Amino acid sequence: MIEVKRKEGEPANALLFRFSKRVKRSGILREANKRRFRDRVVNKSKRRLSAIHRDHKRKELDRLRKLGLT
Repeated sequence: MIEVKRKEGEPANALLFRFSKRVKRSGILREANKRRFRDRVVNKSKRRLSAIHRDHKRKELDRLRKLGLT
């Protein structure tokens, strides 16, 4: 936990600036985003099928471009 004590006569925006600087340096935000946006585990066969599907779609799109239909 990060703690910042207010110095005597320090304005609130300076206190917030010091606090945000400490939070950035500590790596808390990076860790929180890493946990928040963590990818779910997809099994090997689903990944393989997805790659095959993408490859077929890409080939079909290339074929249509060559024919001038897109």
